[in-house]
Formats: sequence, structure tokens, C-alpha cells
Amino acid sequence: ISLGVHTGTHMDAPKHFIKDGRSIDKLPLETSVGPARVIEIKDKISIKPEELKQHNIKKGERILFKTVNSPRCWQTDAFVTDFVFVTRDAAQFLVDAGVILVGVDYLSVGSPMDPEKAMRPDTHQILLGAGLYLIEGLNLTAVKAGDYNLICLPLKLMDAEGSPVRAILQPISIK
Repeated sequence: ISLGVHTGTHMDAPKHFIKDGRSIDKLPLETSVGPARVIEIKDKISIKPEELKQHNIKKGERILFKTVNSPRCWQTDAFVTDFVFVTRDAAQFLVDAGVILVGVDYLSVGSPMDPEKAMRPDTHQILLGAGLYLIEGLNLTAVKAGDYNLICLPLKLMDAEGSPVRAILQPISIK
């Protein structure tokens, strides 16, 4: 088998964009295993702080974003360039809120079409620079917004900037 560390559903370690950032083998397993919340984003262009504020995001949460990407982008083998992405301001909002993990339902948290990318830190740099690990490439088409147990384990690739993962969501049943 031959594939890149950013193939399919995968995790980005801080090292992906941060020179001295932690690598994927340094991931504390409690970061990617435990309670997680799937938040459905209504905006069809990007994830913005204005929409996030209404979700009362708390320190220590694992947040996975379900957008129109799930039903739209996973229906084609072609790369979709106008996917819903996390804006810089939303990335900073998530860092300030103290989340420990962010997941998105397409292949990148940031916009590939950002003309200002060279002038300011992009979404990856903001999130990874704060030490977060990212899950990219989630297909949340059949997943409803709500609370779940997340099990997402990367391969223990020494000193790598990322890894393919198997991400599993188990509904939390409240009795």
C-alpha cells in the first residue's frame, strides 16, 4: 500500500503547518477518543463565529462540523473547490473557546481559494499553532447533530505531520 498521510479521512498534527509542532505519534489518545459534539452549520459558504456563538462551545470539547459538504462533496470523485471551510475568525474563536479537537466534513479546514493566504495566518496555522489536532475528510451525511462518543485513531507514524484515521461515532444514549 502506498498513500500520503493526508489521504481520505485523516488527522493533521500541529507539525503539518508549525515548524516545531507536535507530530502525529505525540497525539495524546484522550484528544481523539471521548465525547464529541457534531454541530450542523447552516451557512453554505463558510463556518463563521456568528453561527458558532449560538452553540455555547466549551473548553475541552471535541467539535465536528457537519455542513452541506457531506451530502454534496462526497458524491463525486472530483475535488470540490467551493467546499464550506472554517474562516480564520472562526478558527480563532474555537482556539479562544478552548476546544481540543476540530473535525470537518471535507478534505481541509481552510479555503483553497483564499487570496489573502500569504498575508495572514490561515485557518490551519491558527488551529495547529494552538496545538490542536484536526480531523479532515469526515463524511457526516448520515450523522445527525448531537452528542457522540468519538473514537478516532491515527497510525503511529513516527515524526509524521498527519495520518489516515478510522473515525467512529457512537451515539450517546441518555437514560
